[in-house]
Amino acid sequence: MDIRNQLEKRILIIDGAMGTMIQRYKLEEADYRGERFKDWHLDVKGNNDMLCITQPHIIEEIHGQYLEAGADIIETNTFSSTTIAMADYEMQEYAYELNVAAAQCARRAADKYTAMDPSKPRYVAGAIGPLNKTLSLSPDVNNPGFRALTFDEAMTAYYEQVSGLVEGGVDIILIETIFDTLNAKAAIYATKKFFQDTQKPELPIMISGTITDASGRTLSGQTLEAFYTSVSHAKPLSIGLNCALGAAEMRPHIEELSQIASCFTSAYPNAGLPNAMGEYDELPEQTAHFIEEWAEQGFVNIVGGCCGTTPDHIKHIADHMKKIKPRPLPVLEATLK
Repeated sequence: MDIRNQLEKRILIIDGAMGTMIQRYKLEEADYRGERFKDWHLDVKGNNDMLCITQPHIIEEIHGQYLEAGADIIETNTFSSTTIAMADYEMQEYAYELNVAAAQCARRAADKYTAMDPSKPRYVAGAIGPLNKTLSLSPDVNNPGFRALTFDEAMTAYYEQVSGLVEGGVDIILIETIFDTLNAKAAIYATKKFFQDTQKPELPIMISGTITDASGRTLSGQTLEAFYTSVSHAKPLSIGLNCALGAAEMRPHIEELSQIASCFTSAYPNAGLPNAMGEYDELPEQTAHFIEEWAEQGFVNIVGGCCGTTPDHIKHIADHMKKIKPRPLPVLEATLK
């Protein structure tokens, strides 16, 4: 069932944090390694994406908890599943397999819940993270012209990720937590190129940026409007914001985005701002209350949670959204060429 039809009828719910849920399992090094990587030469604890291969039942179980809570869209556990990010663990060669395995975990969970209620189809979004290297900023304060990565290297890594996600059966490509628009452009280019090269039907693209502080700019210095203008050529299904801020701090930016975006809008904030211990204290009903107000004002089409959010947060958000109409798409005036 086409997701666009669903978005015109109601506000869709995207899931919450994967990392927050994995932490609850209190996994040790041996759990991450599993049988297959038991002799790996580096510590791998913290490499959450590899759990799609070594502990797929845990990842599927977490997806199931979010679906049970009311999520319409679940994200694959692939935030770092590129050759570039996996270099931290010297596991570049497994990047493609990680994406296929993660997509299959999410696909099984989503199909199970769709089968239980076909009137509420569940969708799998292939999550593409921002990379741990940036194309616009130098990592060396003494050499501002230096770059740790080239555009072609980023594009090649993203291309492999997209191919693995599609192979595993995702419905959507989600380019998220964008702090550097040039990285996002590499991901967009890779996605478009993949579908052009393979002649497969193009999947919808969701794009979600990150405003990093009160200035209202991304880490690479763009205003929200500049960011939107820079990626709108991708003709995304939705554009939105996630991470970095809690709902209270994100509100003015979501309002601005809702006024400029010609496509659907999405928002999945953190559970407030982290405390001194780096943990999130905002209660599910608090997060849901903030997001309910955005929905009533007509700012959003897709909502959910990022860092610190749990199935309980998603359940509260989903319950609050049930009777609220989605943001209507703006009617754009034709411009003269």
